[in-house]
Amino acid sequence: MAKKILNGAEALVKCLENNGVEYIWGLSGGAALPIFDALVGSKIKLILVRHEQGASHMADGYARATGRPGVVLVTSGPGATNTLTGIMTAHMDSVPMIVITGQQIRPMLGKDAFQEADIFDISMPIVKHSYLVKNTNDISRVVREAFHITSTGRPGPVLIDIPKDVSSGDFTGDLYPEMDLPGYHPETTQPEEGAIAAIAEALSKSRQPVILAGHGVLIAGAQNELRAFAEKLKAPVTTTLLGKGAIPENHALSLGMLGMHGTAYANKAMVEADLIMSVGSRYDDRIIGKAPLFGRNAVRIHVDIDSAEFGRMIKCHHYCHGDARAVLIDLTKRVSALSTRDWLAHLDGYKKAYPLGYKKRGGLQMQHILDVLNDMTRGNAIITTDVGQHQMWAAQFCKTLKPNTWLTSGGAGTMGYGFPAAIGAQFGEPKQEVWAVVGDGGFQMTLCELATAAINKLPVKVLVLNNSYLGMVRQWQELFFDKRESGVDLVGNPDFAKLADAYPGALGLTLKRAADIRKVLQRARDYKDGPCVINAMVEKAANVFPMIPAGAALEDMLIEQPKAHVKLAKPTGST
Repeated sequence: MAKKILNGAEALVKCLENNGVEYIWGLSGGAALPIFDALVGSKIKLILVRHEQGASHMADGYARATGRPGVVLVTSGPGATNTLTGIMTAHMDSVPMIVITGQQIRPMLGKDAFQEADIFDISMPIVKHSYLVKNTNDISRVVREAFHITSTGRPGPVLIDIPKDVSSGDFTGDLYPEMDLPGYHPETTQPEEGAIAAIAEALSKSRQPVILAGHGVLIAGAQNELRAFAEKLKAPVTTTLLGKGAIPENHALSLGMLGMHGTAYANKAMVEADLIMSVGSRYDDRIIGKAPLFGRNAVRIHVDIDSAEFGRMIKCHHYCHGDARAVLIDLTKRVSALSTRDWLAHLDGYKKAYPLGYKKRGGLQMQHILDVLNDMTRGNAIITTDVGQHQMWAAQFCKTLKPNTWLTSGGAGTMGYGFPAAIGAQFGEPKQEVWAVVGDGGFQMTLCELATAAINKLPVKVLVLNNSYLGMVRQWQELFFDKRESGVDLVGNPDFAKLADAYPGALGLTLKRAADIRKVLQRARDYKDGPCVINAMVEKAANVFPMIPAGAALEDMLIEQPKAHVKLAKPTGST
């Protein structure tokens, strides 16, 4: 009996199976029909979403929670362009993701055919690499290369655009081809001896060091090495927003998160440090404030897998190009404990003087809810967020004790990310408790994925901190634009609890009183048959502090709400 000839789509699916893909998040359409057809009977489970943006965020959340690339499958034209927000989010936060898009047939390329979009060129600035497959036999090679590229070096999204006649054509190639990437060499050799020696020497002279841990520590799986390094040095550690979990935030050496809405003691430590060592952080604008003033009295060190980040934001005295884990292992062998007793005692004084807190008032406060959630979950839940005030308060009050349990959009600041990312994380870690902490603005951008969560009986908890505002923008308008509100009042919000109840299998709860916080959160935790949405009617106009206005120096940090007569300069950056 003659061996069945595979078509391109069938070869694609076999290659995905060979790469260990267990889920594909997607939405079908004409140009991708051969691929969707090939998934019938596959080992891979297709998760039908309600919007392509949701698919990309689900793949992102899955990748961050598991460390394995998430895979997206959509059709051409608007199907492909709807993934761009998710691709950008993954790109800016270095997340491994494969996005497969159907495309018009090759003879129609460039002729404005129905549902044609040049997604190859459109996506170019926000992917690690793009492919337009023009030969059916190239599919297997492209898939192998794509998985290698997305996961090695500094991870990032890879796009594979496949015309319909290519996915329909006969595949007569090799399902296990050699890769052909002569210009791509992500493998890092042993860190340069001279750089390591110079950093070790600089560390030995420090009396007030601070280690700045970024997302790169988590990507490298170097959290244990970071902790061992910090404990041997007796040096405090602060993290970026995406670096939460690089060291347990209840560790004695942890300063929590630094930056625009970081802890006061972390920011004060950065101002007073005589040495700042960044590991796996790109010194982004949210943590450095006014660049010329950042760490100006400190020896500055930058360790990163991507040498393109060196000197991009901050000029440093020492650079080390390499994998965070390898560098930390090498450095730990070379360093000894520093004389930091007085420094640590000084920072402990700051912790006592400027603790994260809130005054319990009559209304329902976001901070209070998140504080109780943290107490109930004890760092054992995966928490995802959208972007805004709720994100910053969640970062402050939800202590991250384990790596890859804090998922948020850092670089892109994507509203609508939190809920679908939680769905992806729940697929990847089905035994974990997963909470999506979202604002009423961001949730409405992707809440259609309640259907996806309900159909798949995912017990994701969605905490909607509903103040009927775009809260962070309103805060900036209050502080820097003389309280002139424009485009921030979300009048007409739906009843999110009733909306959840409209989806079979979903549960909606309403929270209005502080006295009911623990009871309502526990009801949500106990519900296992599908998603649960809590509509928390919080205070309408509270502000997040500490705060460093965009473009201001860390020394200009606002610990609390400024007096009414104080006039603040307009910030130079975005919210």
